[in-house]
Parts: sequence; C-alpha cells; structure tokens
Amino acid sequence: MPRLTPADELFIHQIPEPLPNVAVRHQHWRESYYFGMQPRGPGGDAMILTMAHYPAQERVDSHQFSFIDGQRLFAHVSRPYDGDPHTTTVEHVRVEIVEPFRTVRLVGDPARAEVGFDITFTARTRPYALRRGTMKAGDEILWDQSHFLQSGDYAGAIFYRGERRSVDGWWGQRDHSWGIRDHARCPMWQWIAVQFDDGMYGIWHWEYPNGAVVFTDGCYAPAGDGDPVPVIGYRHDLHWIDASGEPAQYGRDGAAAAGLAGRIEITLQGGRVVTIDGEGPRCASYGPFGAGQHTMRVRADDGRTGTAIYELTGTHHHRYFPEGPGWGSVRWT
Repeated sequence: MPRLTPADELFIHQIPEPLPNVAVRHQHWRESYYFGMQPRGPGGDAMILTMAHYPAQERVDSHQFSFIDGQRLFAHVSRPYDGDPHTTTVEHVRVEIVEPFRTVRLVGDPARAEVGFDITFTARTRPYALRRGTMKAGDEILWDQSHFLQSGDYAGAIFYRGERRSVDGWWGQRDHSWGIRDHARCPMWQWIAVQFDDGMYGIWHWEYPNGAVVFTDGCYAPAGDGDPVPVIGYRHDLHWIDASGEPAQYGRDGAAAAGLAGRIEITLQGGRVVTIDGEGPRCASYGPFGAGQHTMRVRADDGRTGTAIYELTGTHHHRYFPEGPGWGSVRWT
C-alpha cells in the first residue's frame, strides 16, 4: 500500500504517485535549498547553508559552511523521513519560506550549534529558472536537474563563541534545485554568483573531463523588478592560488590551492559582453569531491566592483583537476 504524507492533500503532484515519489528512483535524487551570503565590502566573514531531502534514501539533511575570521567551519545534520519528508527542519536548523520568491527565514539554534544564526533573506531581484540540464556516463545518469536562482539582501545575525555578529547589509544568492546529482562522479562544474549594486550575474556551467561543454545557463538579473536577461555565452580563465596569492597547482587533494583567481567573460542575450576579474580565498572545502566555494572580490570591465561566490568543483577535469581520482576511468557520452 502506498504511504501518504500531509503534502498529498495539496495540488502539487507531478507524477501519478504519492509524494515524495519521483520519476526516477535514484540514490542521488534530491531536492535542495542553497543560501550563500557575504558582506558587500571586500573581505569579512561568509556563510553558506543548504537543506535537502533524498527520496530514495528517505532522509533530510543540512550542510553549513561558515567562514569566520578566515577560518573554515563545517557542520552537518541529518534526520530520517520518519513519515515527514516535507518539513524543512533538521535538528536545530530550520528553513522557512515566509513569502514565495520574496522572503525566507533561516534559523540555527546557537545553543545547539558551534555557529548559530537567525537570518532573513529578502529578494532584490526576480528569480530566474534555468533550463533542465543532463549529463551521462554511458547509460548512467550523473546529473539531471532543474534549478532556479535569485539574488537577495540578508539581515539578522550569526552567533559564534558567545558573540553576536550582525549580517545586516549582507547580500548574496539563493537557489532551489531538484533532480539527480552524483557529485562524486561529476568532472567539473562552476556555479557563479556575482553581486553588483545594480544587479547580479548567475551562471551554472558544466564540462566533460576534456573541457567539452555540457551545459551553460544563467542570467543578469537587475536589482528591483526588472526581467532577467539570459546568458548565451560564457568563458572562464581561472586558476588556483596559494595562501599568498601566487599561482598554485591543485594536485591530488588541493592542499596547496587556498583560493581562486582569474577572469570570466559573460555574453548576454542581445550581444552585450561583460568581463569580470576576481580573486579570493576558499570559504568552503568539499574534501574528496574537489575544491569548493570561494568568496571573491570582483571588478567588471566597466568599473563596477562587488563581491561574489564562485563554486568550482569536480574530480576529473583536464585543467582544474588533472590529477583527480578516477581520471580516465569513466566512459563519457
């Protein structure tokens, strides 16, 4: 007999099965929230929070990457469905959609966590829905997801070692994705979230190990209520740097690569080309999954300055992870 949940009362079904069944039962199918935030000025702290549920694994979890006084801190909490796959609370962490596409509240009980928080995201741009992206190795699905992203202002506080640290005036990006992503077998992807006063540039870019492009989508979303402008072209010339800012090799584990620097080039629908230079430290490390996320100081070719979070991750890329585990061991199509 199929198991029902309270969400089955709502008009939200997309396949003729009770929730949380999905079209493809896959160990790495997940639906995930992401929030990345940092100060508007250069340097400073940063925080990244995720929450996701996994139908095949019947669990909900949350990852928290905090970058405080130059130190990377990490926390992970998880719970079984236990009849409730839809409540976005895991132990001391809660994500509350206050007003869809407008306001989200993030709460982490400081009495139960090394880094607590009570933070509100308020949209500063419209959301942008990315095309569905897919990648296979032979007949195996490694990635098949839909996704939307949105820039916002953050307000509230982080609580660390008994100190309240304000995040009022911070900005950043959030996204919501659903589908299959087998992170440990993905060769390389970049997730770029650039914040300028006039708006944000968001990019989702995937490549095969040899550098062939799998997928590129994204937008420039102006601050306010203007329509996002799609990205139609993207080029990257990034490199690893060490703790002193000098070029570094990633090697097998990225031990010498403390940060990221270089240039990206974005072409928007209509033909406008924007070049952005950036540099910054790694604020979130993914360990065996390769690299992670980086807080960047950025400057556009027209003089605009801002901040960004660049996610560069993977395990099998000729340029960024040439010594990655499993290089050449996966058959790609």
